[in-house]
Amino acid sequence: MANTVMSILHGRRASGAILVIRVILVTAVLLLVARHYDPVYGFTSLIGFAENGQPHESRTLQAIPHYRNPGGASYDGQYYAQLALDPLLLEPDTGTLMDSPPMRARRILLPMTAYVLGLGRRAAVLQAYAVQNVLFWLVFAWWLARRFKTDDWRGLAIWAACLLTFGMLGSVRAALIDGPSLLLVAIAVSAAEEGHVKTAAAVIGVSVLARETNILAAVVLLPLAGTRRPRVWELVVCGVLLALPGLLWFDYLRSIYRSMVFQQGRSFAVPLVAFAGKWSQVLREGLLTPGAPPLWRSPSALVLVSLTVQAVNLLRRPNLASPWWRVGAVFTLLMLSVSEIVWEGEPGATARVVLPMTLAFNLTLPAGRSFWVWWATGNLACAAGVMALLSV
Repeated sequence: MANTVMSILHGRRASGAILVIRVILVTAVLLLVARHYDPVYGFTSLIGFAENGQPHESRTLQAIPHYRNPGGASYDGQYYAQLALDPLLLEPDTGTLMDSPPMRARRILLPMTAYVLGLGRRAAVLQAYAVQNVLFWLVFAWWLARRFKTDDWRGLAIWAACLLTFGMLGSVRAALIDGPSLLLVAIAVSAAEEGHVKTAAAVIGVSVLARETNILAAVVLLPLAGTRRPRVWELVVCGVLLALPGLLWFDYLRSIYRSMVFQQGRSFAVPLVAFAGKWSQVLREGLLTPGAPPLWRSPSALVLVSLTVQAVNLLRRPNLASPWWRVGAVFTLLMLSVSEIVWEGEPGATARVVLPMTLAFNLTLPAGRSFWVWWATGNLACAAGVMALLSV
């Protein structure tokens, strides 16, 4: 009896402490985001407009006061922000001033949600696009918290790592599409885990309009040996739900861009080539370049070690019965196949592109004594994520 009472009290104390830690972490991230607020331009400093980028801005955008980064620094969020102001590409200059108009326009979902959140009022739409990543991040925090017991310290560690990893906080800091895209994948896989395959197919189909690589999450819909064989009509319905949103939108874009609608650029390469090249670059710069910061302070090194550990841990323990393992495995293959363009930069876009792999790694970590070793080494990218949010 005494042991039972002590166990209950211990569980309550742990639940209270974990709740406090969660509140503190969420509050800290929100305060870091609030640092980027400007009394004149709001949160548009998150988007990444270049100081000298006015010739590349639509007339609609130029008419809205917004922050331009000094020194010419800019990033991809600026293109999706322009799309949010004209999501149907009705104005003649919207689709011509982006770096890769067909590719950006295919990813219409987050610009469209910003348009809806801003009620179509252009200044409000721009602010909504800048901060909607924060809203998706908060929903993702709630979704993760529901998966773990309130007195589960390992669950708290996984929760924090998934929220603070570079891919998530980098998406928040630069108002990109990757964080919200991951939330859609998470919702789809959860639906598949609960047996709602048609719901999962529908969510994946819609998520393709956020990022095309989300179609890889459809591996959770594949029937496995020992499971009920799906009926033909179920396969047809799932196929339609997967394909219809993309087909309808791409057909609309085809009327604008014609054959260019599927233009992709050089995003893929021979597997392992760009991955090995990134390792070579990071080691060369960290160990041989005079004056370079040590590897433990290099965002590229932290992210690269994390992604490598995640890939190794997933591939060394195949578990086809696990929907999350299947998602992690297929995004691991994606990571090993992207080109040097995706890896270039400090630390590059790869960590954002393969965010589903990071989530799958954490959700499938072994429960034994090796948990903390894998968790610590596989989540070094959290340090790079905090660095990204601290940057001005």
